[in-house]
Amino acid sequence: MLSASVADVQRRIAAACARTGRLAADVVIIGVTKTVSVDRIVGAVAVGLRQFGENRVQEAVVKIHQLHEADCVHRDVVQWHMIGTLQRNKVQQAVELFDLIHSIDSAALAEEVNRQAGQIGKRQPVLIQVNVFGERTKHGVLPDAVEPLVQTISQLSHLEGRGFMTMAPLGASPEVVRDSFHRLRVLRDQVCGGRVLSGQPWAQLSMGMSDDFELAVEEGATMVRIGRALFGERGV
Repeated sequence: MLSASVADVQRRIAAACARTGRLAADVVIIGVTKTVSVDRIVGAVAVGLRQFGENRVQEAVVKIHQLHEADCVHRDVVQWHMIGTLQRNKVQQAVELFDLIHSIDSAALAEEVNRQAGQIGKRQPVLIQVNVFGERTKHGVLPDAVEPLVQTISQLSHLEGRGFMTMAPLGASPEVVRDSFHRLRVLRDQVCGGRVLSGQPWAQLSMGMSDDFELAVEEGATMVRIGRALFGERGV
């Protein structure tokens, strides 16, 4: 049952927080709804989830419109996160749909998001996606390019920099996975200039998925992106 899965993830997050002296309330669960039906999203809202992430703009458009047109879930009840790679030709729709974009990986993309947000009078919250180990198969800026991109975003009037996102190397050992999360937290701390306060610009860390979210929480994640552990194995 979905309610049991949500409770289990919440329990595991609370335990990870307890091990590191954190509050479980400081960690947001983002339910990843790639291939998840609208009916199941409605069920997830019914058991308390309020944050949802989509990998593809075109899939999100259909689901969000279905939910709102049918009045299944009021727009003010939930927040939507763009957690996948964002193509330039999808930016306009993404800005219209998403409360937070996790995948800014270049100055050019940031500038286009800023332009489209300006067209509708929106200040768009964003995260910078960081490719911590410089893997060729992954999107994201390299660690050395983070500071210049932070400066660029900070100068764009329709963007609001909230923090950083990363994905651990696929199939890596727990030690390597933990190290990737640790490195992102160190980068965040450097940008924030010392002690990180709740609500501080650039303070958010979106890291950790179904297989590694406990390690991510122990290393300081403020958002975890959970699909399979909540909704089960997804379809093709």
